[in-house]
Amino acid sequence: MSFDFSGLKNFLDYMAEKRTPGCAVRVCVGGKEVFSYSAGYSDIEEGIRYKGHEHINIYSCSKVATVTAGAQLLERGLIDLNDPLYVYIPEYKDMYVKDKDGNFKKAERPIRVGDLFSMTAGFNYDLKAPSILKAGEETKGKYDTATVVRMLANEPLSFEPGTHWQYSLCHDVLAGLIEIVSGEKFRDYMRHNIFEPLGMKDTVYHITPEVERNMASQYSFVADSGEVIADLAEAQRMGRASDGTYKKIGKTDVPYVFGEEYDSGGAGITTTPKDYIKFVAALSGSGKGMNGERILSPYTVELLKTNRLGEAQLKDAHTWAVLAGYGYGMGVRTHMNRGESGCNAPIGEFGWGGAAGATVIADTQNDVALFFAQHCLNPREEWYQPRLKNVLYGCLS
Repeated sequence: MSFDFSGLKNFLDYMAEKRTPGCAVRVCVGGKEVFSYSAGYSDIEEGIRYKGHEHINIYSCSKVATVTAGAQLLERGLIDLNDPLYVYIPEYKDMYVKDKDGNFKKAERPIRVGDLFSMTAGFNYDLKAPSILKAGEETKGKYDTATVVRMLANEPLSFEPGTHWQYSLCHDVLAGLIEIVSGEKFRDYMRHNIFEPLGMKDTVYHITPEVERNMASQYSFVADSGEVIADLAEAQRMGRASDGTYKKIGKTDVPYVFGEEYDSGGAGITTTPKDYIKFVAALSGSGKGMNGERILSPYTVELLKTNRLGEAQLKDAHTWAVLAGYGYGMGVRTHMNRGESGCNAPIGEFGWGGAAGATVIADTQNDVALFFAQHCLNPREEWYQPRLKNVLYGCLS
C-alpha cells in the first residue's frame, strides 16, 4: 500500500480554520505510524498552537475500549453474550418497562449481556436519574462504579430488552459488569489488560494535576442562532453544521464522571493522540498491538465489528445521520452499505466518535487505524465524520 497524506493535512487545516479551535490526527498502517499532524489552537485566547501531544477528554471513544475489555472476558469464558445480566448482577433480575403513557409493566425477557454491548438493553442517558442521585448520597459523593450500576437497576427501562437500539448508559453498566466479574476496579482492569500491554502510559480515567496541565482547553460550539444543545448525547446524534463561536469551558468538566470513584465506561477516558492510536492500531491489527502484544483474538475482533442489529433496531440507529449505511456491532459502528453511507471506506470499517469530536476509525482488511482528536463539545459529527473517512481513504492506494 502507498499513501500521500497531503489531502488529510489540508482537511485538518480546513477544520481548524472553519470547524474547530484545533485538531490533531495519527494514522497507522500495518502496525506502524505513518502520519501525524495538528492544526489550529489548543487555546484560542492565549494563542497557543495545537501541537498534537495534548491530553483531551475523548468521551464516547471510551466505549470502544470498554467493549474491548468486555470481549476479553468473553474470550476467557467469564461471560457469555446470551447470559441474563442478573446472573452476574442480581439487582437486574426483575426489570420494569415504562410505556409512553407512564404505565409500568414487568419486562417479558431479561436484559442479556449482549444487550449491553449492542445498546439494546432499554436504558437511557439520564444522568440525573433518581437512582444515580441516590447512589451519590449513599456513597457520600464518591459514586463507586459498582454501587451506581447496581442502583441503576431501580430505573424503569424505555422498552423491552432487545427490541430497540437506544444510545444510553449500557456501556457504563458493562464497565460495572467487568468490575464485578474481574474482581478489579474497572480502571485497574483496563490498565492491567489493555493500557499497560499496549504501552499506553498517558491514558487515565481520572484527571491528575499533571494531566490537566497538559490538556488542550475544552470548548463548546455555540451556533450563531443561539441554539445550544445541552444534552451531549443528543448533540452527538444530531449536531448542527451552522456557523457559530467557541465558548471555553473547564478542562475537567466531564458530566459523565459522577465522582472520584466512578469509572465511566461510556465516557471516562482522558488521553493523547499518540497514546490512543496504539489502542486503535491494535483493533485494526486484528487484536495485535504495534508493540506485538495481543489484546484480542482476530476472531473476537471479527465478532466485535459484526452487526448485531435487526431491521427494526437499524431504523433506530439510522436516526443518527452518521450511521447511514452502517450497522452496530459490540459498541462500534460497522460499515455495511457504501451506497447508503456514501463512504469510500471498505465494508467492515468500524469505530466510533465522542462528544468533543474524538474519532476512532479501524480497518482490519487493510490494517489501517486513525485517531482524530479535537476538544470541542457539540462537534457536528454529521459534517466532519463522513468527510474524514473519505479523505483518509483518498490518501491510500
